Amino acid sequence: MKKLKLKELESCLQQVDTFESPKVLLEQYPTRPHIAACMLYTIHNTFDDIENKTVADLGCGCGMLSIGSAMLGAGLCVGFDIDAEALEIFNSNLEDFELTNVDVVQCDVSSLPDSMSETFDTVIMNPPFGTKHNKELRYDLPASYKFHKKKSVDIEVDFIRFSTR
Repeated sequence: MKKLKLKELESCLQQVDTFESPKVLLEQYPTRPHIAACMLYTIHNTFDDIENKTVADLGCGCGMLSIGSAMLGAGLCVGFDIDAEALEIFNSNLEDFELTNVDVVQCDVSSLPDSMSETFDTVIMNPPFGTKHNKELRYDLPASYKFHKKKSVDIEVDFIRFSTR
């Protein structure tokens, strides 16, 4: 597999389709290609936590992080999300990218068993919002809902890595 550069990964991720009508009750904010590429590139190149690994993408939405992980050589990436419509977009993205090392599961991630962490080498998810420490990334959050008053807002997000090794 060809080793992708950061800009190449970001360029590929710009082709991922996202929500047309995100659901406010599910707090659906798609990870922007730039943030996804930076996050995955760091996980891959600094920590060696993607290539040939089993990766779980919690709250995967339309699949941005799963698709990026697959492009970086994940052995298998499984996206978990409660929203069937998001997973339809995800599956369409998988067909467009012709990826075979990705699967999707519709479920409430809060109902996953604790033993799941033993099944996957790496667990990824959208950047956490609203935390108050170690701010390292800026997330351009576009207006997604009618109640948003600004076209977009730049917010700081944390990049947090937990390891059991």
